[in-house]
Amino acid sequence: MANTVLEVGTGVFVLSIVWIAALVFGMILLRASGSAKLAVIPVFLMALSITLVLVFFPRSPETPPPFKQIEIVDTLFIARYILLAVVSAVFLLMFFMLLPFHFLEPVYAKALRTQ
Repeated sequence: MANTVLEVGTGVFVLSIVWIAALVFGMILLRASGSAKLAVIPVFLMALSITLVLVFFPRSPETPPPFKQIEIVDTLFIARYILLAVVSAVFLLMFFMLLPFHFLEPVYAKALRTQ
């Protein structure tokens, strides 16, 4: 499937070009006068024969070749590590912002005697 455009192979494009050309030539010949109008029939038969040849004698087999072993790829590798780095930086920033509150918390003296 290397030669595909919009998941359509080259054969579809060849058939569409053949039939578009046949329609254009047919419309031109139908506007002609006299016995030239009868030339539409060979144009139609030529397009039909080209279509039948391309359909019944394909260039490649219908079944695709067997696939190689599926390779698992982590596409979010970089994004995951960037997210991990941001979360780690925020954690360290919050930790060092809360650390002074822990050390600067006032410690009140307890009374020696209680009565």
